[in-house]
Amino acid sequence: MEIVDANIDFKLIGQRIKEARAKKGWSQEKLAETIDVAVAFLSRVERGGTTVNLKRLGQIATALDMPLEELITGVVVEDNRYLDREFADLLSQCSKDKQRLIYNIAKIVAGVKFV
Repeated sequence: MEIVDANIDFKLIGQRIKEARAKKGWSQEKLAETIDVAVAFLSRVERGGTTVNLKRLGQIATALDMPLEELITGVVVEDNRYLDREFADLLSQCSKDKQRLIYNIAKIVAGVKFV
């Protein structure tokens, strides 16, 4: 029986692995050695060219000192400020006019009166 990888973006997971590895200052060789896989396999994982099982993702997350949920989703739920970062990133991509509009909408939603 074949299992379908519904809604799992292995390319994005691979990018997170690559970024975390680079942030740690590790080469692909170092990470591959640490989790006991071939460099070619790790390269495919980082490019999103292959699927990775949960056990292997757990090994990678542990080696990179990052929560597994962050590796998979890009978010650490325990970090209550993750929405702050995501919202700030979103706003930084908007023009000043759009930022003002979003701000006014947020005030309406929050029930804050306009001055």
